Amino acid sequence: MTASFRTAPWLALALMLAAAPALAASGPPPGYILTDNADLAFTSPDGATKLEQYMKDSEDLFEVKWQVWARRGNQMTELKPEQGYGAGFRFTSDSQWLVRMQKTGSGSQDLFLYHVENGAFVNATKKSLSDLAWAYFHSRPDTKNMKLDYHISANLMKGTEDAYRWLGVDWPNNRYLVISLSGAMDKHPKNVAVKGLGDWKCRYDLKTGKFDVPAMFAKDNAEALNWEIKR
Repeated sequence: MTASFRTAPWLALALMLAAAPALAASGPPPGYILTDNADLAFTSPDGATKLEQYMKDSEDLFEVKWQVWARRGNQMTELKPEQGYGAGFRFTSDSQWLVRMQKTGSGSQDLFLYHVENGAFVNATKKSLSDLAWAYFHSRPDTKNMKLDYHISANLMKGTEDAYRWLGVDWPNNRYLVISLSGAMDKHPKNVAVKGLGDWKCRYDLKTGKFDVPAMFAKDNAEALNWEIKR
């Protein structure tokens, strides 16, 4: 006669937990303090994601570091990269896409794009969204020869939450981002104080990952290429 043995339920659970890998702690490393600036706190339209910005202070202003963490329930995910300033954010209305408007210096700004995958926001593009926009700008026959030297900035126009209805368009919801590019030149006539690019607009398709320039932007873009402030 052979005897059969059944593991007690509590013992089976203990063995399973012992064999499972330990969950790594999530959140900012030591030395990073959550900012109390209400303007740097953001919540997704569905209320599921809260963005928290943490700063590591330093006596050297160039060594100050900021990290952004997305909190969903008990899970925290860092929105990379770490930067030297706090950032602004805009969500699409379905809470699936997120754009980071990141100051990088006086008059300069980059854009980073994130998308929800497996319940967490991750970088949606290998390069920054601003780098992709500038690459598109320099690929066009009418803009490829323009050289900018400072105050180089990529900006996300307001309207992601309602598909830019304020522009009078009827675009699909959660499909497009409107980006404006600006910058200044070192060389300009003596009677001109500032010369460069002033709010040149393009559209990014979240579905295809491609840029275009709708006809409605053509007139303003032509003026943007000749932007200057005379003395």
